[in-house]
Amino acid sequence: MNESLKGTVLLVDDDPAVAKVLGALLTQAGLTTHAARDGQEALALLASKPVDVVVSDVRMPGMDGLQVLAEVSRGWPDVPVILLTAHGTVPLAVEAMKAGAADFVLKPFDREEILFTVRKALLRAQGEAGRQQPRATGDFIGQSRAMADVQAVLAKAAAGTATVLLRGESGTGKELAAKAVHDASPRRDGPFVKLHCAALPDTLLESELFGYEKGAFTGAATRKPGRVELAHGGTLFLDEVGDISPAVQVKLLRVIQERELERLGGTQTVKVDVRFVAATHQPLEERVKEGRFREDLFYRLNVVPVWLPALRERPDDIEPLALHFLEVHAKTNGRPPFTLTPDGLAALRAQPWPGNVRQLQNFLERLVVLSDTQVLGGQEVLHELARQPGLSPAPSLSVPVSAASPTEFQAAPSADSARTLESQRKEMERQAMADALRRAGDNRTLAARLLGISRRTLYNKLEEYGLL
Repeated sequence: MNESLKGTVLLVDDDPAVAKVLGALLTQAGLTTHAARDGQEALALLASKPVDVVVSDVRMPGMDGLQVLAEVSRGWPDVPVILLTAHGTVPLAVEAMKAGAADFVLKPFDREEILFTVRKALLRAQGEAGRQQPRATGDFIGQSRAMADVQAVLAKAAAGTATVLLRGESGTGKELAAKAVHDASPRRDGPFVKLHCAALPDTLLESELFGYEKGAFTGAATRKPGRVELAHGGTLFLDEVGDISPAVQVKLLRVIQERELERLGGTQTVKVDVRFVAATHQPLEERVKEGRFREDLFYRLNVVPVWLPALRERPDDIEPLALHFLEVHAKTNGRPPFTLTPDGLAALRAQPWPGNVRQLQNFLERLVVLSDTQVLGGQEVLHELARQPGLSPAPSLSVPVSAASPTEFQAAPSADSARTLESQRKEMERQAMADALRRAGDNRTLAARLLGISRRTLYNKLEEYGLL
C-alpha cells in the first residue's frame, strides 16, 4: 500500500518493542500514533486525545483486548477496534469480531496486511462519522398505531427465515428493527453481524463481505472470513444496501440465492447458513428504473418489506420517547430525574425532527447535560432549540423585524462590519465549545455529542481556539 494514510491510531500492547515497531510502520504511512501499555492507560488517552482507530493486543495482563473492546464500544462507539492475536487465539478473535471488533491481525504481523486493515477501519469510521447514531436504548417505544403495525410485521417476519428489507428515512430506527427481528427469531443464539455498506469503497466492501484467501491481493497475508461467514447460524444486517455498486450487487445476489460464496482469491465454494436483513433510505424502485440497482436483487431483498415511519408521522410517540430518553440520559450523566411540563412537550411536538428519533435522542441528551433545572418547560426546550441548527424555536423568541430601525437594513454591510460579524461568530463558537466542555466535565466525547459534531471536528476546533 503506497498511498499516504491520514488519521490517529492508538496502539495498546504491554510489549513496548511491538508497539515501537508497529508505531514506526504506521507513522511511515502518514498516520499519527499514540501508545498505551495497558487498557487503563488506553482509556485515559481516548478521553484526552482524538483517536480514529484502536489497535490492541488480545493477551495482556489486567484488562485484556476483549475488555478494551467492550470499554471502547461502550464509551466511544464510533472508534473501531482492531485486535492483534497469535495463531492460537484466532477463534477468539473471530468471536470478538462477532462482538463488534472491526478486524483482527495475526502476530507476527505483515506490514502490508496491517496497513490494509487499518485503512479499512479508517474508511469505515470516516464513512460513519456523520451519522452520529446514538447507542441502542432498548426495544421500540411508542403508542402510535403506526409503530404498533410495524412491530406486528416484525414479529411475524422474525418467526420465519425470509429476507427482510427495512425502508425509511435516516434515524427512524432501522438497525434497532433489524436487531429486534434477530432477537425474536430462532437464530437469537447465533451471531448478529452488521455491515454499513456505504462506509467502504467497492474493493474493501467486497473483501469485508466475502473474505479473502492468503495472497489474494497486497496485504492479504492470511485467510480472513468475511461478514457473511461470520454470520453463519445467525443474522447479517446490511445497512444502506442501496448504495452498493452493480459489481458487488451481482455477488451479493448469488449469496442470497445460493447460500454460498467464494472468498476473494479462492476457488473453494463455502456454504453459509445466514438470514439476511437489509436496510436503506434510498428509493430502490427509482434506482432500478435508472439501472443503478439490479431488479433481481431488489426482488430478492424485498421479500418482507417493512416501512418505518418518520417521527413527524407519529407525533403521539414523542412523549413516551422523550420521557424514556430523559430517564436514560439522566442516569448516564449522573443527574437527578427530569420532569417535562405540558408546554415543554408541546415545544417538542411542534418540531418536524428531520433526523427522526436519532435527532430527538441527541437533542434530549444535550438538554439533560446543559439544563440548570430538572423541570423542563417550554422556555428551557425553546432555549436549547434556538442553539441547534435545523431546529426552530417559537416565533416569540425571535427578534421582530419592527424592533430595528428600517435604516439599519438599507446600506450594504462594509468589509469592516463583515469582519466584525465573523469575529463575533468565532467568539460565539469558542464560547459554545468552552461551555460544552464545562457542562460535560471535560469529557470530550460527551462534549462532541452535546455540540452535534464528531470528536475529530471538536479537537480541530479546540486546537483552533487554543482550548486544548
